[in-house]
Amino acid sequence: MNNLFKTLIAGYGAKKLGGGCFSTILIFVIIYWALGTCNRHPNTAQPVRPTGEVHTPATPSDKTVQPARY
Repeated sequence: MNNLFKTLIAGYGAKKLGGGCFSTILIFVIIYWALGTCNRHPNTAQPVRPTGEVHTPATPSDKTVQPARY
């Protein structure tokens, strides 16, 4: 997003939502930061690394009775 539009949108939102001097500045910073994070490209994401956990197949529970083979 263009910085000019980001500043204008954040300023308008801070004017509407802010009650005093400090809250208006705080809301402006939060909206400006939020608009900046919406513009990230997907190639900046970190790849998923395997955790090293081993998945074993489920074993029959103790309640399951297997027929005896003779």
